[in-house]
Amino acid sequence: MEFRKLALTGLAGMMTLSLSGCIVVSEPSWDKDEPQYDQIHDERGNRQTIAQLNLNADFESVRNKLGTPDFTERWTEDGDQYQVLFYRTQRVHADGMTTKDECTPIVFKNGSLIGTGQLALDKVM
Repeated sequence: MEFRKLALTGLAGMMTLSLSGCIVVSEPSWDKDEPQYDQIHDERGNRQTIAQLNLNADFESVRNKLGTPDFTERWTEDGDQYQVLFYRTQRVHADGMTTKDECTPIVFKNGSLIGTGQLALDKVM
C-alpha cells in the first residue's frame, strides 16, 4: 500500500513537471463591446481615411468621411478663415481619455484642406 501511494505521488509529480513548460500563445481577443476595441478600430479607420484625403477637399466632405472630431479649433487671420479638426489616430496614454497628442490635425483654409499632421498645423500657427 505504501509503495502504491509513493508511485502515484511520483507519477503526479512527473506530470506536473512536464506541464510546467507549456506555454499557450494566442491572438488577443477583443470584446467588441469594450471601449478599448472601439478606440483601436476608430484609430485605424481614421488613419486610413486621413491618408486617402486629397488636398483642396472641401470641409464638409472631409467631415462627412471622418465624422465628429475629437477637438476643433478655428480662427481668422489676415482675412483668411482657418479651421483645424483633430481626430484620434494613436494611443499615447492608456487612460481612456483622448488628448491632442493622440490626434492628427486636419487643417483647412477658407474651407479647403491645405494639409494634415503636425507639420501642416505648425505652418499656419
